[in-house]
Amino acid sequence: MSEKQGEPSEQGTGGKNPKSGPIQQVSQWEVIQNRRRILSNPLPFHREKFDALGNTFIVRIGPRKRIVFTREPDTIRSILQKNHRNYAKSELQTRDLAKYIGHGILTSEGDFWRKHRKMIQPAFHKDQLRGLLGLMFRAIREELQGLPENEVLDIFPRMSDLAFQVVAQSLFRAGDFRKDMNRLQEITEENQKMLIREMRQPYLKWWFKLSGRIGYHLGLSTQARELLDGLIEERVQSGLHRGDLLDMLLGARYDDGRPMPRHQLIDELIILFTAGHETTANALSFAVFLLARHPEKQERLYTEVRDLDFGQEDTLQVIRSLGYTQQCIEEAMRLFPPVYVIDRVSLSEEVVNGHPFPAGTTWLLSLYELHRSPNLWEDPEAFIPERFEPQKKKAYTGFYFPFGAGPRMCIGNNFAMNEMVLAVGWLVQNYRITTPTDVLEINPLISLKPGKVPLRLELREPGLSL
Repeated sequence: MSEKQGEPSEQGTGGKNPKSGPIQQVSQWEVIQNRRRILSNPLPFHREKFDALGNTFIVRIGPRKRIVFTREPDTIRSILQKNHRNYAKSELQTRDLAKYIGHGILTSEGDFWRKHRKMIQPAFHKDQLRGLLGLMFRAIREELQGLPENEVLDIFPRMSDLAFQVVAQSLFRAGDFRKDMNRLQEITEENQKMLIREMRQPYLKWWFKLSGRIGYHLGLSTQARELLDGLIEERVQSGLHRGDLLDMLLGARYDDGRPMPRHQLIDELIILFTAGHETTANALSFAVFLLARHPEKQERLYTEVRDLDFGQEDTLQVIRSLGYTQQCIEEAMRLFPPVYVIDRVSLSEEVVNGHPFPAGTTWLLSLYELHRSPNLWEDPEAFIPERFEPQKKKAYTGFYFPFGAGPRMCIGNNFAMNEMVLAVGWLVQNYRITTPTDVLEINPLISLKPGKVPLRLELREPGLSL
């Protein structure tokens, strides 16, 4: 059965050529009429409009404000890669999101972004991450072992805890800080919910300010910053070097030899926690649900991991042996890309697919729709990990962007993929996973999240103590 989750079919007019005539528009009134369903889940509305209006259409959200939606692969590649210098992130990230999580590499632009990306990038190099892989696996095993057996549980909160603790352990290698991390996780989730309301109900921003709701959430952000500042200060005062990501960031230097200021380091840490744990938790939850829905794929994965020693010293060698496990994750991220839309604003006038767009045009690039286009993918709604076999996957490089694309591609993509491969491989080695449902609730927030993910886990070796 397909994983369409109730969205309208993509067959029909979805392949309209954007050059064939004027770009169609959705009126502000239609947006207002559909405000409740857009607030709940905008993806079915997006699908309807793509099918009806073509691969690129315009949504008017004010008398002079419009957003251009596209799932056209050439346009997306141009904006993210070939002509990326003419596009910047929108105020949704550089202003609205930044007020909660600070001005780090996720929310900054221009020279400021380039300077800090250059500083942070070495910490996520494959060679640097290799030293953290054993620590990563131990954190994964600690979070997954002892899961309830033979009863239905929602796996998403477990995956969220797992991903958060992996980031925490990788940043702060040793220490008893679970209480602090739990509070940081609560703040991250509360502030994201507030930002989503601001984003989907821009006409109520005046009320959010007047009622004090924004002020309350800004206070939560201050708490998060104080919490992280205390952990950093404790590390600095100890004089210890633990070889974790915090050590690498403390040792990073600008071109003139200066270290990163404390407030900037805190901004980067908050962003690593926010982006680093959430997207991974989402992808993991979708992946295990899809494996539960497709037992034949799960059993093929099990044959790959059945006799593997995950606890061996060379964790990188373990990861390299899990080729089919990675294919399953790649296919899950095709169907449910955690970053399901990317927004950009043009800096100067440009002609795209024969149509002129003025400077200041806001673009929304739908990776969710791109990854499910019947013009690009065979049987696009089906879960087929085999399409990502090494000899086949190169064919998709022009329209498969699970971690984004271009210079702003996710800095932690290797970190996240290693984590997901280890987590899914170990889980399937130890448990047979089933689900009582064939429909999964989708909750598109800043990232594409699942609702409840009901699974039943059965130990593959009864009596085994994990």
